[in-house]
Amino acid sequence: MGHKVNHDKKYRLLQQRLDRNITGAPESPVFMKILKFLFSAEEAELARKIPSRPVSLKALSQKTSLNCTELDEKLTEMAQKGLVIDLEHNGERYFVLAPVAIGFFEFTFMRTRNDMPMVELARLFDQYIEQDDKFIHSVFQGQTQIGRSLVREESLPERDHTEILDWERASHIVKSATAVGVSLCICRHKASLLRKSCRRPKRTCLSLNFAAESMIRSRLAQQITNTEAMKILEKSKEAGLAQTGDNVQRKVTYICNCCGCCCEMMQAIKIFDISNAIVTSNWIMEVDLSTCNGCEKCANACPINAIEIIQEGEGKNKRKKAVCDENLCLGCGVCYSACEFGGITMKPRMQRVYTPETIFDRLVAMAIERGKLTDLIFEQPERLSHRAMGRIMHVLEHSSPFKAAMSVKPLRSVFLNAVVKGLKRKTGKLTEVIS
Repeated sequence: MGHKVNHDKKYRLLQQRLDRNITGAPESPVFMKILKFLFSAEEAELARKIPSRPVSLKALSQKTSLNCTELDEKLTEMAQKGLVIDLEHNGERYFVLAPVAIGFFEFTFMRTRNDMPMVELARLFDQYIEQDDKFIHSVFQGQTQIGRSLVREESLPERDHTEILDWERASHIVKSATAVGVSLCICRHKASLLRKSCRRPKRTCLSLNFAAESMIRSRLAQQITNTEAMKILEKSKEAGLAQTGDNVQRKVTYICNCCGCCCEMMQAIKIFDISNAIVTSNWIMEVDLSTCNGCEKCANACPINAIEIIQEGEGKNKRKKAVCDENLCLGCGVCYSACEFGGITMKPRMQRVYTPETIFDRLVAMAIERGKLTDLIFEQPERLSHRAMGRIMHVLEHSSPFKAAMSVKPLRSVFLNAVVKGLKRKTGKLTEVIS
């Protein structure tokens, strides 16, 4: 009995460790079952000692008191299971504890597996994500999000092509990537295990740059060429899928090709009414009333139900037309491709959307908004000095004066830049790889 209690404690401590991550992992009996399927008790104990920012194998060896060879073997196996993220630079290996999202939820379903009870895991993740709103609200709280919508370049009027920047172009992101991997679409694979997936293609999840190198090395993705990735992108568009990319300008790590029926980010919008779960592109749908005949194809194609067909007028003047909910529209351009009558264009939004420059900028912005800055900065809460400083920071970041200061753009920018600089310094040589 004592043995079981001791094991349960290891998983509770791991859950608490994961919940300190920026996207969180709220306690739940269902989540505890997921952890026990994915992590052995030994792995759970090791995992909670791994920071959420990259740490070298040598530094982790000192922290865990395991020799580098033994630790390397354990972490390599955990990386191949998708429990930690394995990075490499100049022959030195670095590891990061995978969060739940984007992390081991996605890594679990990126491939077919015989080493796990996949149907049971799909059912448990479905319960944790879609039937209990604590996790979904934990992931998507705040304004800065993990993913952003990528507009279809072909949907932009000729005059606007000069206004779209390289980091807004899915084609440029794919063509310029230093490495590309492809995996199963996480969401459609999970849904297929539960027999509720749509028939759209599944081999569509693209990992890019340093993330692709890591995932290929850990066998989570298959290496492909940039040309092959472009073909997947075009076929995904033909299938009516929307493109959602990493919410950064530089070193984009992924492009998902999403359907409204299976995508968890889109379900957060449709089921839980979290309208900003995906950051919009800098464009928005516009209907040309002279050519729109209300055929409903755009409404059926919209992955988040942002388009409604209304009827107006009387008698001979009665007509149908498409109307866009501008508070919901992602600016993805899927509706443009669906329209056969040239009734839709994409126009620039009144105000440009903020996109963090690097992963560091995104992490810090998300941490500030979610009250997780303390957890991002102090990765070793067991140390006395870190516990003391962590308490001070926790009180500070939850205080009204701090929140008020962070709402003032100049103050927020100065503070954000200072924390980003410190985070990059702590990450060391690997900074140049991931930013």
